Amino acid sequence: MKKIYLNLKRFDIPAEYGGVNRLTTPQQWGEYIVKQTQSKLAEYDQGDVEFVMYLPEAHLIHAIGALDQTHSIKIGSQSVYRADTAKGGNFGAFTSNRTANAMKALGCTDTIIGHLEERIDKTGVLEAANIEAPDVVNRLLNQQIKTAIEAGLSVLYCVGEKESELDDWQNVLREQLEIGLAGVDKSRVTIAYEPVWAIGPGKTPPDRAYIEKIAHFIKQETDNLPVVYGGGLKEDNAKMLSSIAEIDGGLIALTRFQGEIGFYPDEYLAIIEKYLAHA
Repeated sequence: MKKIYLNLKRFDIPAEYGGVNRLTTPQQWGEYIVKQTQSKLAEYDQGDVEFVMYLPEAHLIHAIGALDQTHSIKIGSQSVYRADTAKGGNFGAFTSNRTANAMKALGCTDTIIGHLEERIDKTGVLEAANIEAPDVVNRLLNQQIKTAIEAGLSVLYCVGEKESELDDWQNVLREQLEIGLAGVDKSRVTIAYEPVWAIGPGKTPPDRAYIEKIAHFIKQETDNLPVVYGGGLKEDNAKMLSSIAEIDGGLIALTRFQGEIGFYPDEYLAIIEKYLAHA
């Protein structure tokens, strides 16, 4: 099965506030995106392709409410907290944190955990305390993955190496996978490979051979879990990525990187059409 993921980050913020939302009002943003894409996506055989959109929490209710009966899209949250409610236990004392049970109750089926921006945030907290311990970040993410799966969510777990880690990429990725997936029901997990060193303006993306090498390594380390390219599935790399047998799909974020930068549903459809045409 091919897997196409969409991480909408905070693309709801209007341009006048420094964001990239030029589609509609923030109040209508999540619903608009779902309605603009699901009728087209419904044309694809859902037995062969899975489409998941991760939205900021404020938009989940409207996005889920906009789903029609074709269910061509699944809706997910952008990570979850490491602890949760439990019958006879904590009933909801999690101010500022999104718990997996809360996301499940809203209607989410999926969540993305360990995205490079989440790893940067957790690392920053440790650095503020003069602590350098990447294993701690991986252990926290492991707790989040377990909590998500216990609540019935499927997980896209992101891993990747920084520029300073290129010479040691095998050990870096192995640690992220071993610690992050320790004791996890891996039947509900997909891995997204994010080449952190190549993400951002002016960076050179990895070539086909490098992506193929990394995907092969991840599959070896995880008993052949699905692997998607998390460095950005775009129109200009869709054909190349679809030609790599070890890659099972991709993670889309922005669709336009110049001019009126942002996410546009019609361009999203053009990306997946190009990818699936060669898959």
